[in-house]
Amino acid sequence: MGWSVRVPGGVQRLMPRLIHGSARFVRPLTMGVRAAVERDGPDGAEVFLVRHTYVAGWHLPGGAVEVGETAGEAVLREVREECAIAVEGPPELVGLYFNRRASRRDHVALYRVRRFRVEAPRRADWEIAEAGFFPRSRLPEGTTPATRARLGEIYDGREPTADW
Repeated sequence: MGWSVRVPGGVQRLMPRLIHGSARFVRPLTMGVRAAVERDGPDGAEVFLVRHTYVAGWHLPGGAVEVGETAGEAVLREVREECAIAVEGPPELVGLYFNRRASRRDHVALYRVRRFRVEAPRRADWEIAEAGFFPRSRLPEGTTPATRARLGEIYDGREPTADW
């Protein structure tokens, strides 16, 4: 990968609480999207993962659905912002999950993206510390349990759960 951004651990732990805490005053329900962006690689199937500056672990790219935006529009925007990838064709809705670890009001729509164009290499910034494609057989250390579970549901036929 070659680049990295470090954020103090205290800030990293505080950011999700601030984001979800402030949402209580703006909207009664929070809705997010995540994308399993996949391609064939030299060692088999690869998936795009991101490591944020404000929360630990490797995650599927995604974020909040903004006011006036559909979940489908949000996943296209988030993939472009977090991955520097333009989705070509409609993403496939995999499922809707309750993210009770984030809050009692948070839901996540998971999409699968198979047709896309890489616009540019993803560089580190204030939000994304690292990002890139990883072989499904060798996910990076620190890949979150939720990310591993969703990939298992998509690729390994594991029984889907209701919770993120």
